[in-house]
Amino acid sequence: MFSRLLCTLLLVLSLTSCSLLRPPMGQILKGNIYWQGEVRLHGDVVLDAGAELVIAPGTRVIFETPRSGEDLYREHPYFTGSELIVRGRLIALGTAEEPIVFIAADPLGQAGSWGGINIEDSPEAHFSHCRFEQADSALHSRQSRVTVEHSVFRNNHVGVRFHDTRLLVENNLFENNGTAIRFHFGSPVICNNLIRNNGKGLFISAEPRDYRIENNRFIDNSPYQISLGEGVRRAVDLRNNHWSEPAGPALEELFFDGRADDWLGRIEYRPVRNQPIELELLH
Repeated sequence: MFSRLLCTLLLVLSLTSCSLLRPPMGQILKGNIYWQGEVRLHGDVVLDAGAELVIAPGTRVIFETPRSGEDLYREHPYFTGSELIVRGRLIALGTAEEPIVFIAADPLGQAGSWGGINIEDSPEAHFSHCRFEQADSALHSRQSRVTVEHSVFRNNHVGVRFHDTRLLVENNLFENNGTAIRFHFGSPVICNNLIRNNGKGLFISAEPRDYRIENNRFIDNSPYQISLGEGVRRAVDLRNNHWSEPAGPALEELFFDGRADDWLGRIEYRPVRNQPIELELLH
């Protein structure tokens, strides 16, 4: 009898510590939550202000196609498709051997198959050794503190997109996205990233401030390595980055800035970094 009760107790404890495998439509997550294994999200799931979500190494977060009535947040600044909306603290620290993966349920799904991880007024969102694929905007942040390191963004409309955010983006791979990184205001540190084969490597739509963007490798992003929006009237400091094209006209043709439209500021890119940096722990 005792052994049977002990087994039952252990089973209950194991179930309560498991990941939330299928959050219901429109669920608001409160308190301390721990995800592990495979987590499937239908529709829009909100991590409430004051809550904390920790995602274990090796976890696969799979965004299903919303059924009727499940896509609750569709208008800007949200996106069509299932989303994780983060108003609390999110800690997603994978390892090189066990990355955390955020993908669509359909392995053949195109970019935009799910909305994104939408971070708003969060005191901390920290991603390390994560992989993001097939999203509209894989990470979208507003008025938050976000760290992204040693992660891969592949086949998204936009890899990282932010507004008024204290952001560190370091030692990441961005490839085959419509735009690798896009921002409107904000104070980013964007360093030591490999940004290759995207439609736009970097799109800045409004004046950056208190920023540092250097020691990145911009490789074969077409049509633009860098694109400035109409809100950028001043020069943008992109010195000490490495480019796939030699400094001069061949590279400057891949800048959409004051060289193409005198309404815009100019990209200051000299001196360039001649030797590419060694990136750490990309997987």
